[in-house]
Amino acid sequence: SVRTIRELAAGEVANFGAYAFAPATVVTPLGALSVLISAIFSSYFLGECLNLLGKLGCVICVAGSTVMVIHAPEEEKITTIMEVAAKMKDTGYIVFAVLLLVFCLILIFVVAPRYGQRNILVYIVICSVIGSFSVSAVKGLGITIKNFFQGLPVVRHPLPYILSLILALSLSTQVNFLNRALDIFNTSLVFPIYYVFFTTTVVTSSVILFKEWHSLSAVDITGTLAGFVTIILGVFMLHAFKDLDISRISLPHTREAQSVYNPFVKLGMREWADEPCGTA
Repeated sequence: SVRTIRELAAGEVANFGAYAFAPATVVTPLGALSVLISAIFSSYFLGECLNLLGKLGCVICVAGSTVMVIHAPEEEKITTIMEVAAKMKDTGYIVFAVLLLVFCLILIFVVAPRYGQRNILVYIVICSVIGSFSVSAVKGLGITIKNFFQGLPVVRHPLPYILSLILALSLSTQVNFLNRALDIFNTSLVFPIYYVFFTTTVVTSSVILFKEWHSLSAVDITGTLAGFVTIILGVFMLHAFKDLDISRISLPHTREAQSVYNPFVKLGMREWADEPCGTA
């Protein structure tokens, strides 16, 4: 419908804005919040089961995201498309990009035809590696749009057109291989594994290209990594145990015992704690 198209368009505009004004090492890991929100909305509006472990996974995702934001780089260092172009000419990033591209081509044309139907990692790794190029292109285009409204002559610069082509090719490749993985393997396995590999490659690419961690202290880097691992744990719990019938019914039935064993009672989220799976 027209409303759905408008909502999707608004989401993409917000995504571009996030990459234009914030480090990719923060924006990409926080994409796990979309998984969290989808799970909650599906539970409330579609009546899908969100058991106790799934709800606990949501809380863990929020906790990890909070830690990442606290320890993230304070400001964006790259503000113009000319600076992006200069960063892409860096020898370290060129070597990294070439190695990623060669690795991806080997996976697509050599490994995938032989093992793609049997090994869940093949298609997911392809999507993840290509995703590092997609996010770099999105960030560059987001900065381009910001520069355009600032009055800078970005229309005459060749890089935005190159980035648009890279984005189109990489997104189409990602969608293709992600759909293949979803057609063959269980969704509850595909999405957590894809999130881990995709976020890892994107963060690595952004650290090399945009030098986003150069201003961080050892404490902030450790906090960022700890937050990322926490989000991974939450996403895993949300997906891996979603089909298990675990609710307050399977916990001790006294109010005192529920307060001890159910974390949502302690957090004051009694409406989550008291909702048995399958009755939403």
